Amino acid sequence: MKRLLLTATLLVASFATAVAKDYQISTPNTTVILTADEGSPLYFRYYGSKSSIGDVRAAGRMVKYDAYPAFGTRCDAPYAALVKQNNGENASKLVVERVEQSTADHLTTLSFYLKDVAHDNLVIKVNYSAYDDCDIIKMNTEYFNNGKKPVVLQKYMSAVLPIQSDNCILMTLDGNVKNECNECVMPLPEGLYNITTTTASRIAQYTNASFMLGLDGKLEEQNCPVIAGTMAWMGNTHFEFYNTSAARIPTLFMGGINPAASDYTLAGKSSLVTPEMIFTYATNGKGEASRSLHRWARKHQLLDGTKTREVLLNSWEGVHFDISETSMVDMTRDFAALGGEMFVVDDGWFGDKYPRNGGTTSLGDWMIAPQKLPNGIRPLIDLAHNNGMKFGIWIEPEMVNTKSELYEKHPDWVLRHPDFDPTYGRGKTQMLLDLTNPKVQDHVFKVVDDLMTQYPDIYYIKWDNNMSMHNAHSQYLPNELQSNLYVDFTLALEKILKRIRAKYPEVVIQLCASGGSRLNYVYLPYFQEMWTSDQTDAYHRILIQWGAMNFFPSNMLAAHVGSAYSKYTQRLIPIKFRFDVASMCRLGMEMVPSKMNDAEREYAKRAIAEYKTIRPVVQQGDLYRLVSPYEGKRDFSSLMYVTENKERAVLFAYRHWFKHDMSNIIIRLQGLNPDAKYKIREVCPEYENKPAAISGKTISGRTLMQEGVVLPELVKGFTKNAPLGEVRAGNDFRSVVLELTEVK
Repeated sequence: MKRLLLTATLLVASFATAVAKDYQISTPNTTVILTADEGSPLYFRYYGSKSSIGDVRAAGRMVKYDAYPAFGTRCDAPYAALVKQNNGENASKLVVERVEQSTADHLTTLSFYLKDVAHDNLVIKVNYSAYDDCDIIKMNTEYFNNGKKPVVLQKYMSAVLPIQSDNCILMTLDGNVKNECNECVMPLPEGLYNITTTTASRIAQYTNASFMLGLDGKLEEQNCPVIAGTMAWMGNTHFEFYNTSAARIPTLFMGGINPAASDYTLAGKSSLVTPEMIFTYATNGKGEASRSLHRWARKHQLLDGTKTREVLLNSWEGVHFDISETSMVDMTRDFAALGGEMFVVDDGWFGDKYPRNGGTTSLGDWMIAPQKLPNGIRPLIDLAHNNGMKFGIWIEPEMVNTKSELYEKHPDWVLRHPDFDPTYGRGKTQMLLDLTNPKVQDHVFKVVDDLMTQYPDIYYIKWDNNMSMHNAHSQYLPNELQSNLYVDFTLALEKILKRIRAKYPEVVIQLCASGGSRLNYVYLPYFQEMWTSDQTDAYHRILIQWGAMNFFPSNMLAAHVGSAYSKYTQRLIPIKFRFDVASMCRLGMEMVPSKMNDAEREYAKRAIAEYKTIRPVVQQGDLYRLVSPYEGKRDFSSLMYVTENKERAVLFAYRHWFKHDMSNIIIRLQGLNPDAKYKIREVCPEYENKPAAISGKTISGRTLMQEGVVLPELVKGFTKNAPLGEVRAGNDFRSVVLELTEVK
């Protein structure tokens, strides 16, 4: 890093005497190169493996493409900036005015100020940032209106990335509620291909603002170059891929705020910062790209990213809205007996005039429902503490029901057009509060502030969002600024979150949006974890968690053990399989412990205790995906985590359904020290005294990686009179979890 800082400093210091300069910033293994010539466009030259400027030029890998093209210079080329001046003009020509360099917290940033030759009021600052401890490059822009009159930003992208490949394979994450984060892989189509989100407050509901590109005609876990990108933004996003093999730049990427219905009026003497695009480049496949993103997230983006997370029981799937003091007391005590570390009271605890007995009332009225909890939540907090556990509670502070005291007092606080019948969300009464209104911002902050002031020993808050922005009209903003709504609403939410974190930096907050509809890096400085999905089917969860972990680390993804029978898929899945699937992320439970039979409770107790022993590896280790549930016959999948020092690892292997030709399944491990010996132990076998045949063996890392292992337990059926109750009905589903410990 010392050499990088020195180089960057010299380049900037010499800029005044040497006008044309090549600028280079590097991570430990990657490099970005740009050329800045005062009075000329800023040119993007290279993004790839760490190299010197001379080597990149000698190898013929230097490209020359406008790093931030504006509308009006070449109408046949893509543009990142479109600014309408007060007089109606919208053509710009951007040239380099000056360059600045800064360093902070393992981060070096080069900022290129581009002035509009045609309009002296417009300056766009283009930022490139590189970390010295992980292979992450960030890009974004800042628009300055230095004039007195407003301008309208009609397109204002965060990043432009030219790519020297005409044979790219694209992977995105698509789906819907209870079916999030499905891997979608295809050759990048010829021409223009867009990935767009439009749901505003639930931006990941259908498509996640993330992608991976395989650059040599393949996208694999290993042995291929990959660019991964994700955008940190709470609002609508827009990605453009231009694939034109005949062009001098075969592939071009642009990413930023979705400009649809978002012409942004930028007042005079003001500025707008666009969201960050986060990139990593990997030469060894998408597995390496994922590990780079995970390491960066834990170190620099995720709040408390290096801490392990507690095992909790959430009340929702067990009792839904049927909250009572008796049921909460029983669940707390029963979970403590299983070794649980936290109990969370979910939806249904609030409402005075309108008690929360379903999804049609009470949002906005954040007072305890006396009919349900006559003694309040203090006895529940104390009970959790007396049983060695922490306490958490559910809120949905951005929402209101039309049947609520809040709505009766402040109908003008919601998003809706005065001349239209509104579109409602959950329960056909739910509406989204207008966060652009400062009074609403105060209200949302006060929801958290009141809870934490009255109950400062609340350890955990589950923050939910069950409605997209259906009524895109602010009753607060003037008509001439309605097209600012999507952006200003998003900025207002971030302002609220910053305010909450300034006063309550320690409280753990989970972000939920009917599951994973808000999975995005922008939330990670404010939320320690995210609810991955409302899907309770453990097999379906493998697919969801697998997709999410392409970009997001395991310790931010909450995964809970639900009931054997999934109401969403009508599948019956054994308890071991459910625990083993949930244990690949942050483990929790989502059921009533008293409804389990004795054998299930005993197994759950063992599984929780065993998870605690492997938790540091699962939540902080490097992820290696071994056999994908999305590829091949889809009857089997496997992944593993390895500590940074390679002394410990945890392997997860799952059989999704039974086939008679599975006896020779070979799993080749990754990430181990080839010269080390590893002692293998099965983690929480189905029967405590009958571990897997491989348990207790010692095998070299080289053999485990090159030759692999065979796990016959995965192809066995269940015994006729299995003690775990329902397992015979789930005969397809078997799993094995192995801990590997280096023998010194």
